[in-house]
Amino acid sequence: MTAAPAQPFDDACYLALKARDARFDGRFFTGVTSTGIYCRPVCRVRTPKRENCRFFPHAAQAELAGFRPCLRCRPELAPRNGLVGSHPAWSMQDASSILAHQAARLLDNPLSWGDSAPGVAALAQRLGISDRHLRRIFEAHFGVSPLRYLQTRRLLCAKQLLTDTPLPVAQVANVSGFASVRRFNTVFVGHYGLQPTQFRRDRAVASQGAPGGISVQLAYRPPYDVAAMLSFFQTRQLAGTEVVTLAPGQSGVARTLSVDIAGQRLCGWLSAGFDEAHHRVNLTMSESLMTALPQVMAAVRHLLDLDADPQAINAVLHDDFPHGDGLRLPGTLDGFELAVRAVLGQQISVAAARTLCNRLVARFGEPITTPISGLTRFFPGAQVLAQATGDDLGQLGIVKQRQNAIIALARAVADGQLTLHPGAPLAPTLSNLQALPGFGDWTVQYIAMRALGWPDAFPAGDVALHKALAVQHEAHLAKAALAAASAWQPWRSYAVMRAWARLSDAPPSAKPAFKASEYSH
Repeated sequence: MTAAPAQPFDDACYLALKARDARFDGRFFTGVTSTGIYCRPVCRVRTPKRENCRFFPHAAQAELAGFRPCLRCRPELAPRNGLVGSHPAWSMQDASSILAHQAARLLDNPLSWGDSAPGVAALAQRLGISDRHLRRIFEAHFGVSPLRYLQTRRLLCAKQLLTDTPLPVAQVANVSGFASVRRFNTVFVGHYGLQPTQFRRDRAVASQGAPGGISVQLAYRPPYDVAAMLSFFQTRQLAGTEVVTLAPGQSGVARTLSVDIAGQRLCGWLSAGFDEAHHRVNLTMSESLMTALPQVMAAVRHLLDLDADPQAINAVLHDDFPHGDGLRLPGTLDGFELAVRAVLGQQISVAAARTLCNRLVARFGEPITTPISGLTRFFPGAQVLAQATGDDLGQLGIVKQRQNAIIALARAVADGQLTLHPGAPLAPTLSNLQALPGFGDWTVQYIAMRALGWPDAFPAGDVALHKALAVQHEAHLAKAALAAASAWQPWRSYAVMRAWARLSDAPPSAKPAFKASEYSH
């Protein structure tokens, strides 16, 4: 949208604004010159006159132009821009465009930086370019500097924490990425004209989701097939670590979770419930995770694929998958856990893989007490499984090849040689995975899909995928699948989900007796 001519872009935005079209939420913001406020397209206030509207693809641009965020629609709740927040602009041919969008994606995602604070120098080094070149291409594509973009993200994050949580102002400043409370107060007042504490006047009760928890909202763009997403998770849910509910008005997923922040391990639980009428997820988490709130929110957005841009994806896939417009790409809260589960799911059924995972959790998972029935254990972390022996895993029914793969994976993650999250560099991560024993192309591509959030992953050797795509050339199945999928780039991961869903909807007589990769579909 940033490259579109101003007039057609503005005209299209005003039509979406008048319709309060949730499909465009987060894709642009409206600055109203008569009020000095900028809003989301779904804001319920009276529609401003066309001559009073200025339209911006990014919140940072609206704030640079002197507009303040609306207190009613709350721009900080909007989904990330589809090309920036969730998926890089793979389809763009211009190298500088790709770099600029990759930089914005890294700045958007707190999971990308671990314990370190993002900065222009670190970002440039991550992308393999100079500071000067990064600033030049970023400003050319977004109209703001990387620092300004990052500062807007931090301010909007702080605004949400001040509004929705009981965190002290000093803690909000720290969690949002500001170096000091003084700096935070100065920037906040300078941009918004209010002291941080004034944003708490209408703060909602933080514990409405469950006892001992705090609640925030996460928006998404429709269409979203909630039932399909939760059914995917429910089929694979593990006893003690997750509870999936599919019921009218109560659809959601609850999980135990541990995160590492500044060398400290934080343990707790979360519950994410869908509010389909308002296109949002109500997230409640234990107070023990409060200081990792931005990271947890980003992880849940990845888990449920809340930042996907259905319009861009459906433009490529709809003709071949007309009934899959609402399907999303299931992510994960823990990339290491997903990788272990992928290894255990090789060449066996979903049910058999879940049985092995349940045994692993029962044997190695740390217990926890939560207010949510059924949440009693953590999935074992890399440090724990790195100390396990082949005999320990063999007693659970895990064959030797999988034992070696899990232990090698755990040691690589525990030693910091391998990180598995959406901000991890793609090519080196895939290469490091392929170097581990027991990690073939299917497993690596599946991890790329769900742990790294790569929209163009494609497990070409998947047997279920061959059936769904009606691949006929028995001698070269993977090659034929790749050829069939070439038209779906850069969204082949989503095409895989739609192909598996189409197979699941087929009558039983049409389904194959799978002998490989069944855990995927």
